[in-house]
Amino acid sequence: MKIKTLTQGIAVAAIAAAVPLAGQAQEQLRFAHVYETSHPLHEGALMAAEEFAARTDGRYSIEVFPASSLGSESALNEAISLGTVDIIYTGAGFAGSIFGPISMTDYPFVFRGLDHWRAYSESDLFQELAAGWADATGGNTIAAISYYGTRHVTSNGAILTPADMEDLKIRVPDAPAYVLFPQAVGANPTPIAFAEVYLALQQGVVDAQENPLPTIQAKRFYEVQSDINLTGHITNSTFTAVSSIRLASLSDEDREILFEVLQESADWITDEIVSAEDELVVWFREQGVAVNEVDRTPFINAVQPALTSGDLPFSSELYERLQAIPDAN
Repeated sequence: MKIKTLTQGIAVAAIAAAVPLAGQAQEQLRFAHVYETSHPLHEGALMAAEEFAARTDGRYSIEVFPASSLGSESALNEAISLGTVDIIYTGAGFAGSIFGPISMTDYPFVFRGLDHWRAYSESDLFQELAAGWADATGGNTIAAISYYGTRHVTSNGAILTPADMEDLKIRVPDAPAYVLFPQAVGANPTPIAFAEVYLALQQGVVDAQENPLPTIQAKRFYEVQSDINLTGHITNSTFTAVSSIRLASLSDEDREILFEVLQESADWITDEIVSAEDELVVWFREQGVAVNEVDRTPFINAVQPALTSGDLPFSSELYERLQAIPDAN
């Protein structure tokens, strides 16, 4: 069953997530993330909240806390283990701080493209890695995976070759997977919390940052950076993760409903981000931003030795298994 349209979802979610039936107590779940309210991830969270309330006849509601209002992504990963937050979005790189192998897909150029990512998201390899993360976190569960987008570098000047990044001070997320790419091309990676990036760019604390096009739009980084360089260096996933403490409190039926609505939401988010990526190059150019086509081959060649060095949180065997997955049709 497809989740309702965005307009329907937001309209219903805006009136709170469902009133419980007479005589029943309503229990509230907390869903926290670091993304702006204009981002598809937040819109998808609202839709999931509305659907979960409806399908449990109002016995549950989900309150969504966007834009780092309950803490950074690292803090939210700790919070679901403590049970102070029930559901979060987290990237593979942050999940890898607890179970290293699952961060493999946040490393640069490990995916050939979107079709390779789709095939991975439906693969036995992903299921194995998700199970490993669940074991490492004491039972927290990855309920769904969505496409976050392909990351590109923004800057105040064109970046067309690895030499253009030499000594560039570039903001990266505070996770090891994001350090490899800038280091391989001679840049200086600088971890900064997501909520602080705009100000850091505006004040010149860093010279550049890297994110997918929908995030560059939602966080308005184009207001403080003149160029978007289509390096396409990382194809990101977002996991929707649920606390083991919350899962233990749900009946089998309600747990199944929760997983169902979270997966439907993740599928909708993927479709929205793919559509947005197709349209945003034109939109950014209309805003006066220079969007630069980049030959990725020299960047891939710079990174490749590090990917196969063995000095990473995933084995060569896992990497080869990922490469062996055929692209989705």
